[in-house]
Amino acid sequence: MHPKTKSTQPDSAIFLGIECGGTHSAAIAARATGQKLFHYTGGPANLRLLTDQQLAKHFAEIRSAHNGLPDISGLAIGMAGARTEQDRKRIRAAAATIWPHVPCYVTNDLETALAAAETKGDAKATSRVVIISGTGSCCFGKNALGKTAKLGGWGHLLGDKGSGYEIGMRALKASVYYYDRDGKWPLLGQKILRSLQLNHPNDLIGWVLSAPKTDVAALAVAVFEAWKKKDKIAADILAGAAESLANDAVACARKLSKPKSPMYFVLAGSVLLKQPKFAALIRQKILKQWPGAVVAPLKRESVWGAVELAKTETRAAERIPAKPYVLLEKQATHSPMSAAFALSPTEGRNPLSMDLDRLPISEAIALMLKEDARLPDAIAAEAGAIEKTIGFVIKAFKGGGRLFYIGAGTSGRLGILDASECPPTFRTPPEMVQGIIAGGQSAIWKAVEGAEDDANAGAEAMQLNNISERDVVIGIAASGRTPFVWGALLEAKRRGAKTVLLCFNPHVKQLAGTRPHLIIAPNVGPEILTGSTRLKAGTATKLVLNIISTLAMVRIGKVKSNLMIDLNPSNVKLRDRAVRIVQELKSVDATTAHAALEKTGWVVKDACQLLK
Repeated sequence: MHPKTKSTQPDSAIFLGIECGGTHSAAIAARATGQKLFHYTGGPANLRLLTDQQLAKHFAEIRSAHNGLPDISGLAIGMAGARTEQDRKRIRAAAATIWPHVPCYVTNDLETALAAAETKGDAKATSRVVIISGTGSCCFGKNALGKTAKLGGWGHLLGDKGSGYEIGMRALKASVYYYDRDGKWPLLGQKILRSLQLNHPNDLIGWVLSAPKTDVAALAVAVFEAWKKKDKIAADILAGAAESLANDAVACARKLSKPKSPMYFVLAGSVLLKQPKFAALIRQKILKQWPGAVVAPLKRESVWGAVELAKTETRAAERIPAKPYVLLEKQATHSPMSAAFALSPTEGRNPLSMDLDRLPISEAIALMLKEDARLPDAIAAEAGAIEKTIGFVIKAFKGGGRLFYIGAGTSGRLGILDASECPPTFRTPPEMVQGIIAGGQSAIWKAVEGAEDDANAGAEAMQLNNISERDVVIGIAASGRTPFVWGALLEAKRRGAKTVLLCFNPHVKQLAGTRPHLIIAPNVGPEILTGSTRLKAGTATKLVLNIISTLAMVRIGKVKSNLMIDLNPSNVKLRDRAVRIVQELKSVDATTAHAALEKTGWVVKDACQLLK
C-alpha cells in the first residue's frame, strides 16, 4: 500500500482482512473507521501445501465464523506461499467461491505485516522494511513507488537466517560440539534437555530426526534463557542471528532507497516481539549501517495489515500494485496473449479424420502416416527462417553464448529432450544448450495446471538465467499463444538476446512491435486428433530442433565428414562407436584406435590428433 493512499469508503463500510501463515491463520473484519467487528484465529495455511479444495474449505471456515455481519465491501488475503501471479489467481478463485462479488486483493503474508505498521505518525519514511523472525525469517520492503524487495523466505532447509528454527538448531549443534570438545555438557545443553524432558544428550539424536520445525524453533526460548544467565555459547548464537537479520534488513532497504534516506524498519514475528533485548540488539546493528532510520516493533497484530489493504487495494482507482515485470505488462496488449489473431490451424478439425473413432486400425495407421508425410514440405517452406536461426546459434556458441528452448507441455519436453542429448552427442557442457519448461521439473512427466498461463514466470526464468546479448532463446508454442513462452521471449529480447518463436500458426507472422527476431511457423494443418499437438506439431518440433542443434554443432567443429568427432563415450555402445570413428578417420585397426582413445581419456578429437 502506498503511504499516501487515503480511503474514500464510507465509515460504515466493512472490510475483511485475512492472514494465513505457516503456524496459524487470523482474520479481522472492521469498519472503515477501524472499529473491529470480528476476530478469528485458526490453523496454519501455506498455499504450497493446500489443494484448491482445501483452500476453499479453509476460507469457508472463516466465512462461517463471521456469519451475521453485513455485506463486506472489500477483502484482502495475505498468504504464505503466494509467490507468483498464478498463485494469486488460485487464491482469488477459491475466495470467489466463498465471497462472490466481493473485490479481493491477494498478496503474501509479508505485505500484510508491512501494511499493519503503516500508521499516520511515520509518513516521513515512505520506504519501509519489515523484519520477521518467528519459526522462520524473512525481510520484505516497499517504497513510495510501489517497488518491493525481499530477502529470505526460503524455508528452514535453505534459509531462515536468524529465525527461531536456526537459533534452536544452532543451539543443538553447539551443545553437542562443546560436549565432545570439553567433555562437559554445557549450560545451554542442560536447558535444552530440561525443556524437552530428555535425560541424556544421546536422546537428542532420535528426537531431532523426527522433530517438526516448530519444535526445533521452540528451543530458542532455552537459548534466550541461557543468554540471560551470561552463557557465552548462547551469546555467540544470538549475536550471529542478530547480525544476519540486521544485514538482511539493510540489504533489503538498499534495494528500495539510497543509503541514509528516510527508512522505517519494522520488527515483527514472535522472536523479535517477545525478546525485546534481542530486538534492541538488532536495532543497534541496523542503526550502525543506516543512521537516522526508525526501527520499531510492530504495535498491532499483523492481520490488521490485511484490513488496511482491503480498504485501499480493492478499489481499482486507488490500487498501486507492485509490478516486477513492467515492460512485459505494458507490451501485453500487443502480444498474442491478447488473442488478436486467428485461431491456430492446429486447433481446427481435420476433415480426413472425422470418423477416426470408426476407422479400421490399418486405415487409421495409413492416415496418420499420410498426414506426417506432409511435414517435410511444411518445414521446408520455413527454410529461410531456420537457416537464419542456425546462424544466430552458431554466432552465440562461438561467442561463449547459450541456446535456450522455452516451452510448456509437449513443446517444453521436446526442448528439454534436444538439450539433454547435446552433451553425450557433442560433448558440450550442460549449460550450453538448456531446456526450460513451464511448471518446472515435475511438469516433465505430469501436467502442472495453469503453468503455461504465467507470462511473468517465463520472464523470471530469463532473469534467473541471466540471459544476455550473447544468448539465443527459442520459444516453442504449437498455437503461438502460450503466455509463459511470450513472457520469456519479451524479456529475453529486452535483455539483448536473439529470440525465435517456433510455432505452427502462420497467423502469428502478422504481429508487429512485440514479435521476436524470427518466427518459424510451418503450416502443418489440423491434427488427426483435434487439438492434440503432441502429434504432427510435436513431430515437426522434433524435426526442426534436430536441424537447428545438429547443423549448429557441425559448423562449430563438432563433426568431421558425417562423423561425431566430439561425442562423449559414456557407455559400452558409445565407446565402440568412438573406436569405429577413429578407425574411419585415421585408417587404423581397432586395437590401435582403442589404445589411442584410452591414452586421451576417450576424447575422439585428441585420439585422432595423437595418431596424426
